[in-house]
Amino acid sequence: MSILINEFTRLIVQGITGRDGSFHTQKMKEYGTNVVGGTSPGKGGTEVLGVPVFNTVYEAVEETQADTSIIFVPARFAADAIMEAAEAGIKLIICISEGMPTLDVIKAYRFVQMKGAMLIGPNCPGLMSPGKSLAGILPGQIFRKGNVGVISRSGTLTYEVVYHLTAAGMGQSTAVGMGGDPVVGLYFRELLEMLQNDPETEAIVMIGEIGGNAEEQAAEYVKQHVTKPVVGFIAGQAAPPGKQMGHAGAIISGGSGNAADKIAAMEAAGIKVAKEPSEIPKLIV
Repeated sequence: MSILINEFTRLIVQGITGRDGSFHTQKMKEYGTNVVGGTSPGKGGTEVLGVPVFNTVYEAVEETQADTSIIFVPARFAADAIMEAAEAGIKLIICISEGMPTLDVIKAYRFVQMKGAMLIGPNCPGLMSPGKSLAGILPGQIFRKGNVGVISRSGTLTYEVVYHLTAAGMGQSTAVGMGGDPVVGLYFRELLEMLQNDPETEAIVMIGEIGGNAEEQAAEYVKQHVTKPVVGFIAGQAAPPGKQMGHAGAIISGGSGNAADKIAAMEAAGIKVAKEPSEIPKLIV
């Protein structure tokens, strides 16, 4: 098994005719993802890389029975794209778009929840179930099918950790890049629960970073509900207070969100915390 996506996932690409949409559609198709359609208003009836293009998500779902969408549209259109997908019956929405205003994300995420759908992102690399499906911008060649689940706030750190896991002979069940904005969809707690319940996943790697208290809450959840080995890493350990480090959500403020507190909370929950990403494979037992 895996979580969220597998070989049966039917994916549509919102913004498929754009530069990023078409480029990553090709990469996903080359990996073997079942890309059944795409959307681009006014370009319905055309094709991109052999994939039919529709004017709306509703039309795409009606014709292709798609259950998952991935969004490559400019930030100012992303909230509408998310809500359009949820309204059309898409159950998993992955928003790659970067720079969405936080209030737009809040509005769109609330709508997604009302429709009983799930959102990953925005400003995220998407997710991968190796050997089954790629829905995102992750580099497929570094992944290997296996039993380690990976969840991360950082896209590039996801790639680095997966590279070290694969090099150590440890494949992955599913890797999810959640995104680093202040507000995103599925987060540590929900994904930890999914990986705990996934029989294919035998160990979990949790990659966090400074800012907010999500890692502390995740550590408490691990302590109470997760029986599988969990290894963690916190990025931004050298960041000074008040200094934003890359992600909009990665900022220490009000005396909270620093790396030391996150590491302490994780260790108190029985999570082994790596000092460097390269140490992670050695800590998985």
